[in-house]
Amino acid sequence: MKIELVFPAHGQQISTDHNYPLYSALSAVVPQFHETESGLRFAAITGQSDGDGHLRLADHSCLRVRVADDAIRTVLPLAGKRLEIAGHAVRLGVPAVRTLIPAPRLFARIVTFKDADTPDKFLETTRMKLAELGVSAEPELPIHITGDRAGEPHRKIVRIKGVAIVGYSLLVSELSAAASLKLQDHGLGGRTQMGCGFFVPFREAK
Repeated sequence: MKIELVFPAHGQQISTDHNYPLYSALSAVVPQFHETESGLRFAAITGQSDGDGHLRLADHSCLRVRVADDAIRTVLPLAGKRLEIAGHAVRLGVPAVRTLIPAPRLFARIVTFKDADTPDKFLETTRMKLAELGVSAEPELPIHITGDRAGEPHRKIVRIKGVAIVGYSLLVSELSAAASLKLQDHGLGGRTQMGCGFFVPFREAK
Protein backbone atom coordinates (compact mmCIF):
# COMPACT_ATOMS: atom_id res chain seq x y z
CA MET A 1 0.00 0.00 0.00
CA LYS A 2 1.17 3.50 -0.78
CA ILE A 3 1.38 6.47 1.56
CA GLU A 4 1.32 10.13 0.60
CA LEU A 5 3.88 12.86 1.13
CA VAL A 6 2.49 16.39 0.91
CA PHE A 7 5.15 19.00 0.12
CA PRO A 8 4.24 22.67 0.61
CA ALA A 9 4.88 24.50 -2.70
CA HIS A 10 6.12 28.08 -2.53
CA GLY A 11 6.34 30.48 -5.45
CA GLN A 12 4.41 33.03 -7.48
CA GLN A 13 2.74 31.17 -10.32
CA ILE A 14 3.09 28.23 -12.69
CA SER A 15 1.44 27.23 -15.95
CA THR A 16 -1.91 25.49 -15.54
CA ASP A 17 -0.68 22.69 -17.81
CA HIS A 18 2.54 21.84 -15.97
CA ASN A 19 2.33 18.04 -15.59
CA TYR A 20 5.12 17.16 -17.98
CA PRO A 21 7.52 19.98 -16.96
CA LEU A 22 6.94 19.00 -13.33
CA TYR A 23 7.62 15.35 -14.15
CA SER A 24 10.92 16.38 -15.75
CA ALA A 25 11.87 18.56 -12.78
CA LEU A 26 11.06 15.83 -10.25
CA SER A 27 12.97 13.23 -12.27
CA ALA A 28 16.04 15.46 -12.26
CA VAL A 29 16.10 15.33 -8.44
CA VAL A 30 14.75 11.80 -7.93
CA PRO A 31 15.51 9.67 -11.02
CA GLN A 32 13.10 6.98 -9.83
CA PHE A 33 10.19 9.13 -11.03
CA HIS A 34 11.33 8.14 -14.52
CA GLU A 35 11.22 4.42 -13.72
CA THR A 36 7.86 2.72 -14.24
CA GLU A 37 8.62 -0.05 -11.76
CA SER A 38 9.26 2.45 -8.95
CA GLY A 39 5.53 3.08 -8.56
CA LEU A 40 6.11 6.75 -7.78
CA ARG A 41 3.18 8.99 -8.69
CA PHE A 42 2.41 12.65 -8.16
CA ALA A 43 -0.42 15.13 -8.64
CA ALA A 44 -0.09 18.52 -10.29
CA ILE A 45 0.68 21.36 -7.90
CA THR A 46 -2.45 23.01 -6.54
CA GLY A 47 -3.25 26.70 -6.91
CA GLN A 48 -5.84 29.22 -8.03
CA SER A 49 -6.43 29.57 -11.77
CA ASP A 50 -6.15 33.13 -13.07
CA GLY A 51 -8.15 32.25 -16.19
CA ASP A 52 -5.18 33.06 -18.41
CA GLY A 53 -3.27 29.79 -18.42
CA HIS A 54 -1.57 30.16 -15.04
CA LEU A 55 -2.06 29.05 -11.45
CA ARG A 56 -1.33 31.46 -8.62
CA LEU A 57 0.34 29.66 -5.72
CA ALA A 58 -1.12 30.25 -2.27
CA ASP A 59 -0.45 29.21 1.33
CA HIS A 60 -2.27 25.91 0.74
CA SER A 61 -0.48 25.05 -2.52
CA CYS A 62 1.20 21.68 -2.40
CA LEU A 63 2.72 18.78 -4.31
CA ARG A 64 1.35 15.33 -3.47
CA VAL A 65 3.59 12.31 -4.02
CA ARG A 66 2.52 8.72 -3.47
CA VAL A 67 5.10 6.08 -2.72
CA ALA A 68 5.28 2.64 -1.11
CA ASP A 69 5.46 2.98 2.66
CA ASP A 70 8.92 1.38 2.73
CA ALA A 71 10.34 3.82 0.17
CA ILE A 72 9.74 7.21 1.79
CA ARG A 73 13.46 7.97 1.78
CA THR A 74 13.43 7.83 -2.02
CA VAL A 75 11.56 11.14 -2.32
CA LEU A 76 12.88 13.00 0.74
CA PRO A 77 15.60 14.72 -1.38
CA LEU A 78 12.77 16.89 -2.78
CA ALA A 79 12.41 18.69 0.56
CA GLY A 80 13.81 22.20 0.28
CA LYS A 81 14.55 21.88 -3.43
CA ARG A 82 13.98 24.70 -5.90
CA LEU A 83 12.37 23.35 -9.05
CA GLU A 84 12.31 25.07 -12.44
CA ILE A 85 8.96 24.23 -14.01
CA ALA A 86 8.58 25.60 -17.54
CA GLY A 87 10.29 28.86 -16.60
CA HIS A 88 8.68 29.24 -13.17
CA ALA A 89 10.47 28.66 -9.87
CA VAL A 90 8.82 26.59 -7.13
CA ARG A 91 10.45 25.71 -3.82
CA LEU A 92 9.23 22.65 -1.96
CA GLY A 93 9.00 22.57 1.81
CA VAL A 94 9.29 19.75 4.32
CA PRO A 95 6.59 17.16 3.62
CA ALA A 96 3.82 15.90 5.85
CA VAL A 97 3.42 12.13 5.71
CA ARG A 98 -0.13 10.80 5.46
CA THR A 99 -1.77 7.44 5.10
CA LEU A 100 -4.36 7.12 2.37
CA ILE A 101 -7.85 7.63 3.78
CA PRO A 102 -10.87 5.86 2.25
CA ALA A 103 -13.56 8.23 1.04
CA PRO A 104 -16.81 7.38 -0.77
CA ARG A 105 -16.18 10.09 -3.39
CA LEU A 106 -12.87 10.63 -5.15
CA PHE A 107 -11.84 13.32 -7.64
CA ALA A 108 -9.10 13.46 -10.26
CA ARG A 109 -8.25 16.73 -11.97
CA ILE A 110 -7.38 14.94 -15.22
CA VAL A 111 -7.80 11.37 -16.44
CA THR A 112 -6.80 10.29 -19.94
CA PHE A 113 -7.65 7.26 -22.04
CA LYS A 114 -6.52 6.41 -25.55
CA ASP A 115 -9.24 7.12 -28.15
CA ALA A 116 -11.70 8.47 -25.56
CA ASP A 117 -11.79 12.19 -26.29
CA THR A 118 -15.58 12.70 -26.20
CA PRO A 119 -17.62 12.72 -22.97
CA ASP A 120 -19.72 9.66 -23.87
CA LYS A 121 -16.72 7.60 -24.96
CA PHE A 122 -14.75 8.74 -21.93
CA LEU A 123 -17.44 7.59 -19.48
CA GLU A 124 -17.86 4.31 -21.33
CA THR A 125 -14.12 3.66 -21.10
CA THR A 126 -14.06 4.76 -17.45
CA ARG A 127 -16.70 2.19 -16.51
CA MET A 128 -14.78 -0.53 -18.36
CA LYS A 129 -11.46 0.34 -16.70
CA LEU A 130 -13.02 0.53 -13.23
CA ALA A 131 -14.50 -2.93 -13.77
CA GLU A 132 -11.12 -4.26 -14.89
CA LEU A 133 -9.62 -2.88 -11.68
CA GLY A 134 -12.34 -4.58 -9.64
CA VAL A 135 -13.78 -1.27 -8.46
CA SER A 136 -17.56 -0.88 -8.23
CA ALA A 137 -18.43 2.82 -8.45
CA GLU A 138 -20.40 5.47 -10.29
CA PRO A 139 -18.30 7.83 -12.44
CA GLU A 140 -19.44 11.26 -13.59
CA LEU A 141 -17.98 14.28 -15.34
CA PRO A 142 -18.16 17.48 -13.28
CA ILE A 143 -19.56 20.37 -15.32
CA HIS A 144 -18.88 24.08 -15.43
CA ILE A 145 -21.53 25.91 -13.43
CA THR A 146 -20.95 29.42 -14.78
CA GLY A 147 -19.21 31.21 -17.65
CA ASP A 148 -19.03 30.54 -21.36
CA ARG A 149 -18.70 26.80 -20.80
CA ALA A 150 -21.59 26.42 -18.35
CA GLY A 151 -23.12 22.96 -18.64
CA GLU A 152 -20.02 21.47 -20.30
CA PRO A 153 -17.68 18.93 -18.66
CA HIS A 154 -14.23 19.99 -17.49
CA ARG A 155 -12.19 19.08 -20.57
CA LYS A 156 -8.45 19.19 -19.86
CA ILE A 157 -5.32 19.20 -21.99
CA VAL A 158 -1.94 17.85 -20.93
CA ARG A 159 0.98 18.45 -23.30
CA ILE A 160 3.69 15.81 -23.38
CA LYS A 161 6.70 16.51 -25.57
CA GLY A 162 4.59 18.94 -27.58
CA VAL A 163 1.70 16.53 -28.12
CA ALA A 164 -1.68 17.65 -26.73
CA ILE A 165 -3.49 14.84 -24.89
CA VAL A 166 -7.20 15.32 -24.19
CA GLY A 167 -8.65 14.26 -20.86
CA TYR A 168 -11.41 15.13 -18.43
CA SER A 169 -11.82 15.79 -14.74
CA LEU A 170 -13.52 12.82 -13.12
CA LEU A 171 -15.62 12.31 -10.00
CA VAL A 172 -16.14 8.74 -8.80
CA SER A 173 -18.83 8.06 -6.20
CA GLU A 174 -20.41 5.19 -4.25
CA LEU A 175 -17.04 3.66 -3.40
CA SER A 176 -16.54 1.13 -0.64
CA ALA A 177 -13.59 1.73 1.67
CA ALA A 178 -11.56 -1.01 -0.03
CA ALA A 179 -12.40 0.24 -3.53
CA SER A 180 -11.54 3.81 -2.55
CA LEU A 181 -8.10 2.81 -1.32
CA LYS A 182 -7.49 0.66 -4.40
CA LEU A 183 -8.34 3.54 -6.76
CA GLN A 184 -6.11 5.97 -4.85
CA ASP A 185 -3.33 3.39 -4.81
CA HIS A 186 -3.47 2.40 -8.49
CA GLY A 187 -4.83 5.49 -10.24
CA LEU A 188 -6.74 5.23 -13.50
CA GLY A 189 -6.04 5.68 -17.20
CA GLY A 190 -2.82 6.62 -18.94
CA ARG A 191 0.09 8.90 -18.09
CA THR A 192 -0.20 8.14 -14.37
CA GLN A 193 3.56 8.70 -14.04
CA MET A 194 2.96 12.27 -15.20
CA GLY A 195 0.28 13.34 -12.78
CA CYS A 196 -2.81 12.01 -14.58
CA GLY A 197 -5.38 9.69 -12.98
CA PHE A 198 -4.41 10.81 -9.46
CA PHE A 199 -7.42 10.66 -7.12
CA VAL A 200 -7.99 12.53 -3.87
CA PRO A 201 -11.00 12.59 -1.54
CA PHE A 202 -13.54 14.95 -3.06
CA ARG A 203 -13.65 17.19 0.01
CA GLU A 204 -9.91 17.86 -0.37
CA ALA A 205 -10.29 18.79 -4.03
CA LYS A 206 -12.47 21.80 -3.32
